[in-house]
Amino acid sequence: MAINEEDIENHESRERGVQEPLLVPREKDQAGKDEGTDKGRPWMVYFSTFVAVCGSYEFGTCAGYSSPTQDAIVEELSLSTAEYSVFGSILTFGAMIGAITGGPIADFVGRKWTMRMASAFCAAGWLAIYFAEGALALDIGRLATGYGMGVFSYVVPIFIAEITPKNLRGALTAVNQLMICAGVSVSFIIGTVLAWRVLALIGLIPCAVLLIGLFLIPESPRWLAKTGREKEFEAALQKLRGKDADISEEAAEIQDYIETLQRLPKASMLDLFQRRYLSSVIIGVGLMVVQQFGGINGVCFYTSNIFEEAGFSSSVGTITYAILQVIVTAIGAALVDRAGRKPLLLISGTGLVLGCIITALSFFLKVYDLAADAVPILAVTGILLYIAAFSAGMGAVPWVVMSEIFPINIKGVAGGFATLVNWFGAWAVSYTFNYLMSWSSYGTFLIYAAINAAGMVFVITVVPETKGRSLEQIQAAINRE
Repeated sequence: MAINEEDIENHESRERGVQEPLLVPREKDQAGKDEGTDKGRPWMVYFSTFVAVCGSYEFGTCAGYSSPTQDAIVEELSLSTAEYSVFGSILTFGAMIGAITGGPIADFVGRKWTMRMASAFCAAGWLAIYFAEGALALDIGRLATGYGMGVFSYVVPIFIAEITPKNLRGALTAVNQLMICAGVSVSFIIGTVLAWRVLALIGLIPCAVLLIGLFLIPESPRWLAKTGREKEFEAALQKLRGKDADISEEAAEIQDYIETLQRLPKASMLDLFQRRYLSSVIIGVGLMVVQQFGGINGVCFYTSNIFEEAGFSSSVGTITYAILQVIVTAIGAALVDRAGRKPLLLISGTGLVLGCIITALSFFLKVYDLAADAVPILAVTGILLYIAAFSAGMGAVPWVVMSEIFPINIKGVAGGFATLVNWFGAWAVSYTFNYLMSWSSYGTFLIYAAINAAGMVFVITVVPETKGRSLEQIQAAINRE
């Protein structure tokens, strides 16, 4: 695997204190407890996370823009249905390109500069949309915002995972998904009362906050260590943990592990399929497949249509869905470091399967004209259960795990590949959803139920629990197997 047995033994012996620490340990108090991290309040970690998740919120505003603005844009610019369809779908194409290139760029220029670049693309895209007088400018702007989305979808969870202590990492990384949901929901709600050009300008606000905030936070210590910038690495880690914190043990562990990894050859895309990296790749990519092919983008993009077909008010259903998604995602983020990753994934998977089955039952009854009064109730119950279950675990946890499992020498390539698979799945599901619904409405949701059930088996048998372990411990354990 990625680290041979001798390397692992050396790594473990150094963890026990054989190696000199990078910094002289600070004395502990009389109780034998370290005061570090500013008496348990790592405010710089929280602030850095807030700055980074402005990129996640920007992701959400990009994704949520087209739904409330469709009628106004089509009417004002006299677009055909085909032209607006291109405008809506080209976002995903841009995100795929961003996913492919975001990882290598983040490895080359650092996490902060990558977020700056993504912000610049999003800002340029919003301005192109704002000044658009025809389909071409709209599409160029949408493509640019899509590229920024794709880059943010990789670099934000990676950056958060690399700066946070292990006891906070799951919750703070899950805030990424919470802010995406918040961005989508806010765009949908305010988009119903604002002009589409004004809504495009509002999309610039998260970019501005992010660009300013990046001047106030440190770079990822693990990236600095990987690139050999030892003094900057120590300064960044000290700033994140607090000026009085003892960072010697954590710094030694990070440096030690990176030195071990750097004795390995630099990874390429083909190298991901070598035996030493295969476990990490299977886990990371497998979770992205389960997340997307379980039907989430089909349900999200066509929520209004689903409610209408079931005979329920689309506006009431969609607003309820938007609010529920944010609330449950927040609850999941609060629980991910307490309950663990696998329990949340399994609870989420159970709810997804039940939600799909209930929704399938509602469409079955409608197709065969049975129990007509129960159809709307079952449809709303099934869809809202599906959304709540997805938000509780399957929405955020795959990104948390993806940010944790890849060794830093392949993180850019592997993370980019996993993100590309995620965006391809998003496109494939949203593209095929209407065709599947035309074939069989209840059959579509039974297929999604089967995929989510298979996903639960995958989680039980393949995905490790990463709660409460450092990134180095997680990656060494996976590669040891």
